[in-house]
Amino acid sequence: MRLFLDSSAFAKRFIEEAGSDEVEELCSQATELCLSVVCVPEIVSALNRRVREKALTRRDYALVKQRLFRDARDTVTVSLTPDVIQLSIEILQKSPVRTMDPLHIACAMAWGADLFVSADRRQIAAAKSAGLKTKLV
Repeated sequence: MRLFLDSSAFAKRFIEEAGSDEVEELCSQATELCLSVVCVPEIVSALNRRVREKALTRRDYALVKQRLFRDARDTVTVSLTPDVIQLSIEILQKSPVRTMDPLHIACAMAWGADLFVSADRRQIAAAKSAGLKTKLV
């Protein structure tokens, strides 16, 4: 299975929360794992927010970031090509999603994902509307 994880889903591999076990199970079934080029920076941003809010220590941040970078190296990364950007604009015009959400969807479409996974209900609805098979975690 060609599995595409958006940032909210991939982050569950590093931050234990609802859906983390399900993401791990999906990853174990995947033949290929794909991320958008914006995925890792989005997760690093979320981790830094947790440090600022004192929900994550600097030491734990460094460990999680190290795991994130290591795991991301083993994925396919889709860049923001003109075709991906055009697809994301089309998705934005049809669905009430935030700026980065259609970029993930468009990357999954360009890559030919078998399954698109996210923890964001609006993004899942937009991905379904765009023709992707989806899983909410």
